[in-house]
Amino acid sequence: MKISRRHFLGAAGALISEAVVGGSKNSFARRKTKAPSDAYGCLVDLTACVGCRMCEDACNRVNGLPGPVSRLDDRTVFDRKRRPESEAFTVVNRYYSGRVTEQNELIPTYVKVQCMHCQDPACASACITGAMSKKDNGAVHYDKSKCIGCRYCMVACPFQIPAYEYFDPLTPRVRKCTFCYDRISQEGGKPGCAAACPMEAITFGKRKELLLVARHKITNNPTRYLDKIYGEHEVGGTCWMYISEDPFEKLGFLSLPKYPMPRLPEKIQHSIFAYMWAPITVFMILTGIMWKQNPGQFTNGSEGSEKEEVI
Repeated sequence: MKISRRHFLGAAGALISEAVVGGSKNSFARRKTKAPSDAYGCLVDLTACVGCRMCEDACNRVNGLPGPVSRLDDRTVFDRKRRPESEAFTVVNRYYSGRVTEQNELIPTYVKVQCMHCQDPACASACITGAMSKKDNGAVHYDKSKCIGCRYCMVACPFQIPAYEYFDPLTPRVRKCTFCYDRISQEGGKPGCAAACPMEAITFGKRKELLLVARHKITNNPTRYLDKIYGEHEVGGTCWMYISEDPFEKLGFLSLPKYPMPRLPEKIQHSIFAYMWAPITVFMILTGIMWKQNPGQFTNGSEGSEKEEVI
């Protein structure tokens, strides 16, 4: 396809304008994702979890998802590590950290995996339409009516949680744990998984209070818990937090920085657009490409001619 110089420069100008305006819009959307001061959360005590998978079943029922692929009493499901999927928002995996019983049998540790609902979520920062947003009650909420399927949220998530409905060619959605947003928005409601746990391994409440509960358990039971609350500081803090007897790195947890993941790209973005370097760079690159393909158009050509040169 041939492109006239006039159309080329017009498209370049539009691209630059969109970069400047889009950058400012994205910055405004970013400011609205800051961590709520009084968010809800869940504290998972891994020493209490027995791998019953009742949380999986409850999650599927609350969210209208298909039932678990295997029976809840089928222990072979733990033979492979699973990740949350478009039709399974939470899964439980089994790990062996090396601890053994008096009979020299390995002691398993079961870990529930779902969206961590970050206090300063990278997915919301990366979302260019505002489909992902951090709510005051702590949930990282997904609005399918705003989603354009770019899947930037999937790339941005440090925990690799969001899944995509690749099997749906017409109306695919990004899927993840909803934190039972509608349930906790009502007074006294709690996530389905927390309500269903028979071992009370999942404690639901205000995040600030859960940190106190976790610290109390660790202080009063130093031989049972490691002196660490996973999710207290990781990537700026998360609304799902864990305490454990075993090192978290042996249980599939990622070693992540304390600062929110959006901070670095946001700083770069603001620095670039504040001084117009990005639009200038884009214009120079496009001009260089155009000159390389047809160098004569910038030096010979009648400016008064009505005939447009093409590249």
